[in-house]
Amino acid sequence: MPSRAQDWYGQARRDLEHARASLDNAHYDWVCFAAQQAAEKGLKALYQSLGAEARGHSVLGLLENLPQSLDPSPALIEAAKQLDKHYIPARYPNSYPQGAPYEYYTGAEGERALRHAELLLQFCQDHLV
Repeated sequence: MPSRAQDWYGQARRDLEHARASLDNAHYDWVCFAAQQAAEKGLKALYQSLGAEARGHSVLGLLENLPQSLDPSPALIEAAKQLDKHYIPARYPNSYPQGAPYEYYTGAEGERALRHAELLLQFCQDHLV
């Protein structure tokens, strides 16, 4: 079966664009979720390019299970941890005692999530085979 790495990476880039557009529109909950999705899909592209299969949605889990030769930096590990925090709470009101997710997310959080996703996608791009 041929590699779908470029398909995964293309979607990751598109999710990153969605995150940027959401930041411009002050939809900070969606910035954070789209950033998490971009990082997850970028890592799945990397796995595909290495001939491996990746399952799950944890950016940290995907990063930690890469071959040791790729050795992610502490900054990448931290970025992954931060992005994973947005996978569910950015979308579901029952993540909070009251109110909707959009009421809890801030521009600063959105900007950080975007930077973390950019860092992870650059790592993936640098290692795509």
